[in-house]
Amino acid sequence: MDLQGLPAIVTGGASGLGLATARMLREQGTKVAIFDLKEDQGVSRAAEIGASFHQVDVSDDLSVARVMEAAAARDGTARLLVNCAGVALPARTVDRDGLAHDLDRFRRTIDVNLVGTFNTSSKFAARLVAADIADEDKGLIVNTASIAAFDGQIGTAAYTASKAGVAGMTLSLARDLAEHRIRVVSIAPGVFLTPMVEGFSPQVQSSLAAQVPHPRRLGQPREYAQFVLAIASNPMLNGETVRLDGAVRLGPR
Repeated sequence: MDLQGLPAIVTGGASGLGLATARMLREQGTKVAIFDLKEDQGVSRAAEIGASFHQVDVSDDLSVARVMEAAAARDGTARLLVNCAGVALPARTVDRDGLAHDLDRFRRTIDVNLVGTFNTSSKFAARLVAADIADEDKGLIVNTASIAAFDGQIGTAAYTASKAGVAGMTLSLARDLAEHRIRVVSIAPGVFLTPMVEGFSPQVQSSLAAQVPHPRRLGQPREYAQFVLAIASNPMLNGETVRLDGAVRLGPR
């Protein structure tokens, strides 16, 4: 897939993995629409890299439909969707005071990370299916799972379930969309230096980095973005969830 001049959408593109991806796509000459809930940050980052910004809650049906229409009116039918929007709301199944996990907190994590990923993927694909494009590689969806999908830690049941769902639906989505020449691939990042991790103390960051066999450091968001470009360049990569983690396997905490 030649990204030069191609319209693309990056959800969660105002920060972290999404911002790094949006920036690198712009460097390739891609027309990028950033979808994010954080308006002030999103407008600023979009202006900085030459993208458009669209405020959206990815878990909301009408909100996603509206911004998909707006992005298409500006750039044309998107050919690439990178889903980076997500939340992490840690909580134990039963906390130290014996209280059960807050169900609304669990639902919100599933709604954003899993339902939101499916919502944007389905609406992106529907618009692309209707487009008259003859290329063998008509479109690509890159979703963000996590190594938490396979190495669930203490206090991450909601996050783990949401990311396992993303990984689990990857092959089904790819098979659903194969007849339309749309690929679906999920990336399962390890511990990357995102805004959430940057908020940890230096000691915690060092401890996390020390768990990675090689390279023994935290992942850089640009390395996630580089992998998105690699996926776009190889049309045989489809229906798979790929760990991007320096061979780390997380312990229980």
